[in-house]
Amino acid sequence: MARFTVWKFDDPEGADVAAGILKRAASEGLVTVVDHVVVSWPEGDGRPSTHHSHDDTVRGTGWGAFWGMLLGALFFLPLVGAAAGAAVGGISKALNGMGITDDQLDAVREQVTPGTSALFLINEVGDPDLLGERFHGVRATLVATNLTDAERDLLLQTFGGGPVR
Repeated sequence: MARFTVWKFDDPEGADVAAGILKRAASEGLVTVVDHVVVSWPEGDGRPSTHHSHDDTVRGTGWGAFWGMLLGALFFLPLVGAAAGAAVGGISKALNGMGITDDQLDAVREQVTPGTSALFLINEVGDPDLLGERFHGVRATLVATNLTDAERDLLLQTFGGGPVR
């Protein structure tokens, strides 16, 4: 089963650092990364920049559409104004169908702000204990996930991330 998580970092470079650690861990078989996106929002920029890595080249187009829909709903469509209400509602409904709730979208939108970064990750099974060792010292907050409560608690214990708000 694929898992969706969003990790927030308190600086614009943190997610890039975490993505590098994640790639090395994946190359060693500690985690199966289906796909990920790094969002970086330096202070003073009007909107964040995104970098989609296309981890899964076979399904890259599908993931690109998913990320475009998700990131558009989070960071770009809200800026358009009330005219985009129907579009946002449709995107929100589609994301809810994937297990990503409106509350999670709101939490990401509220927490990923200028001066921060985020790692959006879709992964499959891995060894959370060994993976957690790789992320020791990386300070991140788990903002959103479609994990069960037990899976989320284990993830927070392993990675030392703050609570999902």
